[in-house]
Amino acid sequence: MAEARPSFFDNFDVTKMMTDFRFRPFDVEALMACQRRNIEALSQANQLAVEGVQAVARRQIEMARQALEDVSVLFRELAQPASTEDRIAKNTEYAKQMLEKSVIHGREITELAAKAGTEAADVLRKRASESLDELRDIAKQQSAR
Repeated sequence: MAEARPSFFDNFDVTKMMTDFRFRPFDVEALMACQRRNIEALSQANQLAVEGVQAVARRQIEMARQALEDVSVLFRELAQPASTEDRIAKNTEYAKQMLEKSVIHGREITELAAKAGTEAADVLRKRASESLDELRDIAKQQSAR
């Protein structure tokens, strides 16, 4: 049978290695509370983002419904007897109104999305700042020991 070679770990003594190492225990509860608040802020930001997406979707559905109603009105008007000049005038006016509405609707959707994103980002920014302050305070307490 072959003899077992001695391993580095056979003579390794952790206590000798750690004699000069000073370990100050962390305030685990304070760190856990800090992380808990971080997770709560992340959850709140996520909820705000979801609500923002839902608001955008609801508004887009309302806009689509209105557009369908407008098209329905246009088709009813086109079915009525009228001169060529009147039809061209109505079509031109309708196109102008639709262009204006689309710009307004686009701006409104963009503002809704930006508001939701800003609100969520503000929650995260505020919590990040608070978290750094809390970690600084924990570090100060550790150095005072």
